[in-house]
Amino acid sequence: MVAHFVRLRLTLLANTFRKSVWQTIGYILAILYALGVIGTATAGAIAGGGVDAELTGQVIMVAGAVVVLGWWVIPIFAFGTDATLDPQRFVSFGIPRRRLLTGLTAAGLTSIPGAATLLAAAGLALAWWRTPAIAAVALIGGVLAVACCVLGSRALTTALAPLLDSRRYREVLAVVALVPLVMFGPLIASIPAFFADGGSTPDQVRGLVGEIAMIAGWTPFGAPWGIAVAVHEGAWALAGARLVIVAATLVVAWTVWDRALARALVSPPTAGSGGHGKGLGWFDRFPATPTGAVAARALTYWFRDPRYSSSLTVLALMPVILMVASRGGSAEILLILGPLAGWILGFMISGDISFDHTAFALHVATGTPGRADRAGRALAVGVPGALVVTIFAIATFAVTGRWDLAPLVLGVSYGMLGVGLGVSSVASARMIYPVVKPGESPLKQPQGSAMATMVSQGLGMLAIMAISIPFLVTAVLTLAVSLTFGWVTLLLGIVIGAVVCVLGIRIGGRWYDRRTPEILQQVLAQA
Repeated sequence: MVAHFVRLRLTLLANTFRKSVWQTIGYILAILYALGVIGTATAGAIAGGGVDAELTGQVIMVAGAVVVLGWWVIPIFAFGTDATLDPQRFVSFGIPRRRLLTGLTAAGLTSIPGAATLLAAAGLALAWWRTPAIAAVALIGGVLAVACCVLGSRALTTALAPLLDSRRYREVLAVVALVPLVMFGPLIASIPAFFADGGSTPDQVRGLVGEIAMIAGWTPFGAPWGIAVAVHEGAWALAGARLVIVAATLVVAWTVWDRALARALVSPPTAGSGGHGKGLGWFDRFPATPTGAVAARALTYWFRDPRYSSSLTVLALMPVILMVASRGGSAEILLILGPLAGWILGFMISGDISFDHTAFALHVATGTPGRADRAGRALAVGVPGALVVTIFAIATFAVTGRWDLAPLVLGVSYGMLGVGLGVSSVASARMIYPVVKPGESPLKQPQGSAMATMVSQGLGMLAIMAISIPFLVTAVLTLAVSLTFGWVTLLLGIVIGAVVCVLGIRIGGRWYDRRTPEILQQVLAQA
């Protein structure tokens, strides 16, 4: 049965390769990336083990605990990213539950994360190459850690399936998940600044790592990695305690998964009904025209569709990201917040038709004019976007005290917003690429979309930068020559942004009217 599940998983993977060349390329790149990470971790473990095996073991404990925690937590937020062997698919086959659990566990190791974690665990055991007996213990601990990863992940996602099946909870979790993901990079980038402050000596760092490792060793996440460390220290009681923690974790995870799977196979979760809205919402606030109807629908999506609201979450975190990035440096880096927000907001509607999915057929069936469609989408982002970039700009002036740069910053901000809206109005009528479908996790990567998305968005961003050259040049002159050019930047930004936005709506509208059947066919082909 285990071999059958593994063979089934590999067959499905092979069929995916035949379906999409780009997905095959992406999978190969992911494998190469995983191998690079595994090789780097293994080389670091071998080198560290030759210099200071105890410290290296503690670092492995901390890093390993993060990996196990990631296995447990990430699938909750990115629920549904890999449903290749969803247990619901086997309801009608009458497979004994214990065999199903064993087969799904083995099949879970055939994915890139599963295989990479297993290989990494084997490589990290080489940190104890000076003492082969401890290396063998570390290898066993690594295998137990991988078992904790797979069983814990499956147990949590299966047990929480009834909750995660609710669309409202999925939307909240998807947006919340972006917070740590977006902040991870800036936090990592701030580590060198922390050590550069001069308050952390090597002994202090070593003591900090030891304290964190000791805490992690008493959790299910770090205990399997810490068994070898305890054996190296001669603390046999501690090693036994960590082994008991691991064994208890595996037993509990298996039991929870078994019972949750039994419940799911007998009474599968069903999607809850959506809530009943009161009134017409944004449709009450816009005129009863095609442009007003499109704008109202677009704004409704921005506030209720997690694929859109997740982008707003990232935008809201930008001030925090820049503050972290400016730690130990000049606070004037915050001045790019307004222009950056204008650029992001303006380009957000470049994939609007793709995000409409099958609902775009409603625009076609009602004969919505192209100019009204383009204008409504731009209006839904442009008006609140102008308010957002203004608030961001004023806030940065107050923090940095550089009110003298207000014309420059506002000019670039408004210019980027207007140019972005104009280019996006044209791009979304010409370039349709795969996006996350309605109701799916915003973190899910559509099949075969990577290259098409990169090309489409890359061309759009290049167009925005090329059109923005005039007010970007005057912005540079403001900083290098005279602040007087700041007023020129403000004037050029407003004029160029407005002109490009209007022209983009008109050109995009004409292309929309000319290509409406082709656009609908492209959108439905992704359904």
